[in-house]
This record gives sequence, C-alpha cells and structure tokens, in this order.
Amino acid sequence: MRKLSKPLYGQQNKTAYLFLLPWLIGFFCLTLGPMITSLYLSMTKFNLLSSPTWTGLSNYVQIFTEDDTFLRSLWLTFYYVFLSVPLRLAFALLVAMALNKGIRGLGIYRTVYYIPSLLGGSVAIAIVWRQIFDGSGLVNQFLSWFGITGPSWIAHPDYVVYTIITLSVWQFGSAMVIFLAGLKQIPADLYEASGVDGAGKLRQFFGITLPMLSPVIFFNLIMSMINSFQAFTPAYVIGDGRGGPLDATMFYTLYLYLKGFSFFDMGYASALAWIMLVIIGVFTAIVFLTSKFWVFYGDNQEGR
Repeated sequence: MRKLSKPLYGQQNKTAYLFLLPWLIGFFCLTLGPMITSLYLSMTKFNLLSSPTWTGLSNYVQIFTEDDTFLRSLWLTFYYVFLSVPLRLAFALLVAMALNKGIRGLGIYRTVYYIPSLLGGSVAIAIVWRQIFDGSGLVNQFLSWFGITGPSWIAHPDYVVYTIITLSVWQFGSAMVIFLAGLKQIPADLYEASGVDGAGKLRQFFGITLPMLSPVIFFNLIMSMINSFQAFTPAYVIGDGRGGPLDATMFYTLYLYLKGFSFFDMGYASALAWIMLVIIGVFTAIVFLTSKFWVFYGDNQEGR
C-alpha cells in the first residue's frame, strides 16, 4: 500500500478535526465545562442570586450526616431501579422473541412497540398516566366491572411508586428493538442441532439464546440502569412536583431539582449531583467487572 505523503496526511487530519469540531465544541462547552463548574459549586454556598461562597466539603458532610430526605430519596431510587430495570428487560426480551417468529408486518409491530419509548419520557404521557391511575381513572373503571373498588393509585403512598414502575416497563421499545436485532444474529442451525439432540424449548433458551444474546443483554442493562437512576419527569408530574404523597415519589433527581430550583441551594444540589454520578459509576463498574462471568462474545465460551 502506498504511503501517504506528510502534506496529504496532515490535510486529512485537518479535515477529520473539522468534521469533529461540532462534537468537540459540544463536549467542552456543554458537558465538560458544566461538569467542572458543578464540581466547584458543590463546594460552595450558592443561592443563584449572589456570588458563590467557598465552604469546602460542608455540603457533603451535611448530606451524609444531617439530611434524612437524601437517604429516603436514595432508597426510593434504588428500589425503583432494582424493580423497573429487570422487569423492563424481561418484558422487552419476551416481546422480541415473540416478534422473531417471522410474522407478517414485522415492521409495523416493531414501530408500534417502539413508540412508547419515544413518548414515555414526555410530560404529556406522564399526565395521561396520572389520569389513567387516578381514583376515577381508566384502571379503576375497569376494576369496577368486576365489582372491585380500586384506590387512587397515585394518591396512596404505598401504590404510587408502582404506577411509575409500570410506566417505566411500558417504555420497553428501545430495548426490544435491540434484543430483536440480536436474536436475528443467532444461527438457526444451533437450534436445529440442539433439537436433534433432544433439547426442548426451555433448554434451548438457557443454553443457546441467553448465552448468545448476553452482549446485547449487557448493553441494555447498562443503558437501562443509567436511565433509571436519572428518572425525573414521571415522578415530578405524578407527585405534583413535590414528591407527594408523603415523599413516596421523592426520587433522587426530583430532590436534587427541588434543592436547586425551589430552595435555590445550587451548591447543595451540585453536591447531590456528584454523589449520584459516583453511584452510577460504581454500579456501572460492578456490571462491567461481573460481565466476564456471564457475557460471551462469538465463539468464545470462556467469557471475556
């Protein structure tokens, strides 16, 4: 292969950097810059109306030693993540396997199931969800046909979080599409050979489908977990923006928002944001470290 001359090589580098320039500007101005600023603000007292006052680690000390709402919101967020993520992935995989049967009009079904993922994070859908699970909403009207009087699901502190989890599971479309693409990459002859050996559907699922699909499960798990930790809009809308009833919808991101934009304690809110960043990083690292035991790539059955 003919080597490029230095002037031509340098020209190609300049062209590449030119195409990368919009992303670089966005990264430094809209991502890295605000992150550094928020790290500084997390060590200050800042009410948005006056200049920040340096206080060191006092915000972090207060969070971990005096703030009971921080612990409640963190526990609620963990509860939401640990329930919604497995349910969403399981439901997405179930639907993907059903759509992987070569049915006619697959593109239409795929689009219909994907639409909730596009709309689920919007305020409008959260409002609709609030109306569905209200005391006189669609769910209770359906239950009344069977003589059952349902509670106001969004007004009862024991039930409201499950309505938000249900909304999260309903947004399974993006994971489903990725699962469906992964299923289509599994060679059919593996199933045929195992069938000849007497393997049933259940054994094929655990012996072929899950191992071959493990890289896709790994990707969907990471993305779903990160998105669930950042859940905000449903909790804000269903909980009237105050975490009600009785802090039952006080998700971590909602508490962070209220601290920063309702109580104008932006330094404290910045500290909360950095704690959440560390928590997400820790859980992501745990998934990556454990993936070598259950994620398989191609013909490598030894793991990573």
